[in-house]
Amino acid sequence: MRREFTNDKAVDFKAVLTNIKRSNPDIIFYGGAETQSAPMAKQVKELGMKAPLVSGEMSKTDNFLKLAGPAAEGTVVSLAGLPLDQMPGGAAYEKKYEKRFGSKVQTYSPYAYDGATAMMTAMIKAGSADPARYLPVLAATNMQGVTTKTLAYDARGDLKDGGITVYKVVGGKWTVLETVGGK
Repeated sequence: MRREFTNDKAVDFKAVLTNIKRSNPDIIFYGGAETQSAPMAKQVKELGMKAPLVSGEMSKTDNFLKLAGPAAEGTVVSLAGLPLDQMPGGAAYEKKYEKRFGSKVQTYSPYAYDGATAMMTAMIKAGSADPARYLPVLAATNMQGVTTKTLAYDARGDLKDGGITVYKVVGGKWTVLETVGGK
């Protein structure tokens, strides 16, 4: 395994990618946003590299597809949670959201909604906005959410049934490769 580093302002990755190319990698992983991963995807293709670009959730955007163009093809990303159409409350949430805001649901919006609902519900049950009073109630949350049938937290405060989805660019669009958990 070879590691190379860059920064969040870089857009020219040819020197880094040329170094990586020498090791004939199976994949090229970049953990950053589309403003870097999109030009990187283009430069991977320009250098004739066959390894797919693999990235995280900050690359799974329509902007990545636009910026990378045809070079986006084959890129693989992971994103916490389920696709909106697979969320138990996804369809109803999408309809309400688009009516209210006149735009498409943003990636993290349903999770923010569930988190805020859980917190406000805990405050109401605790009869207080004092964290010392409502946090124990929040920790015991067990409710139906938009994102999951049962929204509940483990001892560390992580979702008990959080999911993850792996996407791949096929035909210029993000397609689901696999979804694990989260239902």
